[in-house]
Amino acid sequence: MVVASWYVGWFLMPILCVTFCLNLVSLLKKIKNEEKTTVNTVWLTMSFTFIMWSIAIIASAGIY
Repeated sequence: MVVASWYVGWFLMPILCVTFCLNLVSLLKKIKNEEKTTVNTVWLTMSFTFIMWSIAIIASAGIY
């Protein structure tokens, strides 16, 4: 589990952060124009969850 989070944290974190930021901007634009926001909300939630999950696992591995 810790090894998987290291790989996610090291290799996928930049991709997840860019995905999060782009979907956030797109979501805000769609909210302003009152368009459908389901897809952007799902991607935003998934990328945020993976970012927080990998940070938490890496931090907890450093404690032990």
